[in-house]
Amino acid sequence: MAKLENKIAVITGGGSGIGRSICEKFSAEGAHSCVLDYSEEQGAETVALIEAAGGKATFYQCDVSNTDRINEVFETIAADLAPVDLLVNNAGIAAIGDVEVCSADELDRVYNVNVKGVYNCLQAAVKQMSGRGGAIVNMASVASHIGLADRFAYSMSKGAVFTMTQSVATDYVEKGIRCNSVSPGRVHTPFVDGFLAKNYPGEEEEMFKKLSATQPIGRMGKPEEIAGLVFYLCSEDAAFITGSDFAIDGGFVKIKK
Repeated sequence: MAKLENKIAVITGGGSGIGRSICEKFSAEGAHSCVLDYSEEQGAETVALIEAAGGKATFYQCDVSNTDRINEVFETIAADLAPVDLLVNNAGIAAIGDVEVCSADELDRVYNVNVKGVYNCLQAAVKQMSGRGGAIVNMASVASHIGLADRFAYSMSKGAVFTMTQSVATDYVEKGIRCNSVSPGRVHTPFVDGFLAKNYPGEEEEMFKKLSATQPIGRMGKPEEIAGLVFYLCSEDAAFITGSDFAIDGGFVKIKK
């Protein structure tokens, strides 16, 4: 039997990259994946891929930083399908620069998606999970734990994701809700390709090799590898795990070359 049979799973940023892989994995394991994404085109494409493979999915267009819209989406899911069982806070944006380069507007932009967006979904989800139980996985980062050069705003946001995870795990353990986070290193997604094209035009191949080499294992991660860990943490196989963070970074934090 599929391990997520009949579970209602919300995955933010499910239109591409890691989020799409998580949606595909969850649906393959029997869940109904609620694909939340800002892009209608990418979200619809994820749903089409899942349905073509025989799975169940529904797309909900939203900006995770919009509290009213997130509450509306979660209420619609509960009314049309069932209350939410699983939440994966995957949506996020990046930013480059140290504290002097980072403007107040840039800080707010990153905060609104990476911190407030996670808060919005956490608040909406625990209301439906309390007393019923559920599992939450938040997408943290190696930047939650170590200083990365020129990543001030991004590191701020991912540090917040890590500590929000600990807070929710503590506050809701007696209500049957498990909350964990995963901390990926660099993962090869379309986002990475776009980032390189925008910031290093003409040097994409060289920079890709350089970024890949920063992982001691010698390469970037694959979206499906992150999806596999997230799936495990949302399954009953991980029923004894809460309040934990899991590095999936090719040895980036722990192994020194």
